[in-house]
Amino acid sequence: WLHADDTFKILIATDIHLGYLEKDAVRGNDTFNTFDEILKCAKQNQVDFILLGGDLFHENKPSRRCLHSCISLLRKYCMGDTPILFDVLSDQAVNFSNSKFPWVNYQDENLNISIPVFSVHGNHDDPTGADGLCALDLLSSAGLVNHFGRSQSVERIEISPVLLQKGSTKLALYGIGSIPDERLYRMFVNNQVTMLRPKEDQDQWFNLFTIHQNRSKHGATNYIPEQFLDDFLDLVVWGHEHECLINPSRNEQRLFYVTQPGSSVATSLSPGEAVKKHIGLLRVKGRKMNLQKIPLHTVRQFFIQDLVLSEHPDLFNPDMPKVNQRVEAFCQEKVEAMIEEAERDRLGNPLTPEKPLIRLRVDYSGGFEAFNATRFSQKFVEQVANPKDVVHFIRQKEYKAKVKGEEGVDFGQLLSHSSTEGLRVEDLVKEYFLTAEKTVQLSLLTEQGMGKAVQEYVDKEEKDAIEELIRYQLEKTQRHLQQRGVLTEEEIDQEVQRMERGERGEDLDLSDEPDVSMDSDEDSAPPPPTRGRGRGGRGRGRGQTTARRGRGLFLSKIYSLMRKGKLYLCMYILTTAFVCMCGCVLCVNVFVPVCLGAAEPKPAGRARSQKASVVNPTQGRNIMDGEWLLCFSNLSVCVCIIVLIYYSSSIPPSFSSLHSAAFLAPPQRPSRGAVAAKSYTDEVSPSHSHLCLLL
Repeated sequence: WLHADDTFKILIATDIHLGYLEKDAVRGNDTFNTFDEILKCAKQNQVDFILLGGDLFHENKPSRRCLHSCISLLRKYCMGDTPILFDVLSDQAVNFSNSKFPWVNYQDENLNISIPVFSVHGNHDDPTGADGLCALDLLSSAGLVNHFGRSQSVERIEISPVLLQKGSTKLALYGIGSIPDERLYRMFVNNQVTMLRPKEDQDQWFNLFTIHQNRSKHGATNYIPEQFLDDFLDLVVWGHEHECLINPSRNEQRLFYVTQPGSSVATSLSPGEAVKKHIGLLRVKGRKMNLQKIPLHTVRQFFIQDLVLSEHPDLFNPDMPKVNQRVEAFCQEKVEAMIEEAERDRLGNPLTPEKPLIRLRVDYSGGFEAFNATRFSQKFVEQVANPKDVVHFIRQKEYKAKVKGEEGVDFGQLLSHSSTEGLRVEDLVKEYFLTAEKTVQLSLLTEQGMGKAVQEYVDKEEKDAIEELIRYQLEKTQRHLQQRGVLTEEEIDQEVQRMERGERGEDLDLSDEPDVSMDSDEDSAPPPPTRGRGRGGRGRGRGQTTARRGRGLFLSKIYSLMRKGKLYLCMYILTTAFVCMCGCVLCVNVFVPVCLGAAEPKPAGRARSQKASVVNPTQGRNIMDGEWLLCFSNLSVCVCIIVLIYYSSSIPPSFSSLHSAAFLAPPQRPSRGAVAAKSYTDEVSPSHSHLCLLL
């Protein structure tokens, strides 16, 4: 590693979240101080470039103060006269195709860059709006950041690497910005993600890949397994996960290493954020690498501890008098112990903020009651940075009485204390429709798409997000109906119901819009037992099938035709049925007795003969007897009537359209309507002849 001319030195960091809680009086400057430390560390170590793994900003539209601070720090540390010792060999117009200046910033003759910054976008600062711009695009236009790894296609992704060379070391830098996990998972499964490789000397390149997705499994397809990535990679820098696991771990199936630097600021009071924060200094020479982790000193301390009250029966139990006071005193001792530990760790490090973050999670299941957390937290206003939420009560075994909403939605469980921490807007929308009644389910839109649109409307202040989603979905549905040749109202209803039933992943995929993350194989995975999504979906499917079968009944068909104004066809069916029934009754009751010459039966004898036939079935009657033939004729009449009714109620829609067109044909029908009418006639003629034969 002594030959600096052949060694890449790269500073790696992810999830900086500039602007997080910037209006907080205590924690407002935390992200800016840590970003200052990261850039200062890069300059002190004389790195070749900085690699950021997404979420540079916490908000999709950062404030002017946040942008001003970021630009000031980048200009302070990344601009200067220090020469750049590596070259870019790839086609920069492909690597930075979305930029107005499609070349690396240090090659711009109007700029003086000493430390280039390469970054992919994350889910917090991803491109949105009609122009598809993000905060990184602003920095890219200013010449401060090289934004790469952006894909605009929702059907196929081709990742073209940025090819860098320093001396004899060749580095292929791959990157992919944040994409909804369900969509990217489906694209990997369908082999729609391709990583391009250099044509020459493929074995001599060190392949570095930067990704910003879920690494841990949050659902059936709400993550990206490491096995999906190509096996020619050497190192994967994984963003989005905030827990610091910066030591490279080897994937034994793909034989590459994965490093997870984690976030540089605690954005949630969860156990993963309590791990010490680090950044990485990566050295690459040839195909060899060395990753040195560097601790961050400006990060605010965070200590978290769990307390289960039922595990301390010797100290208190629910039946004990004044048990709440004892529990509160015990919790105060725990908090004070964590504050003392934070003070000991901060000694000798003046860069660390004075007030730490303290979180005590109290499991009060087993009959205990929660005390006043706000009053308890006020005792530590001058000692901690989060005095409003020092204590967090949870119940792992018990749940309070459910509170039902207007539509029967369990908002109590939906917004329970144990699940609101870290919950996203799109998760709330999805949970709402999973627990809502059938009458409030979506038809054309999907839960995932609506959740994404609401999330962009709330979190990213995209006022037109919901309107754009609805407009896109309507246009795509209209194109689909036109391609299928759907004309009548009934066919449109059936097609929409088919889409609602879950066939969108088979015949009509409406999930490839930029704002919708639809999982094509979600129904194949076993659903969580508490949600019952699979059972509900199948129940809706059976209900719709029954409804469609019910439309085949005679009266329902007549009512449907009358409602649509097809009176001629209704009169035709009813008249046919009436004439047939009258003719059959007349034939059975008049012509059959006359032809057989049957005499008037004797009531007593007839009754005795029927009784005898029931008691002794072996004594049969003559098959040519008039009474038996009369019964057989009535049975035949019933069968004929049933067949006629079923046949009349099942007349094809094209036949009904033919007859209704004679009365309701609009004068402005296009010329191709005549061709369609001709095809209707050809199609219905055989069925109509069969009906005449039956009459």
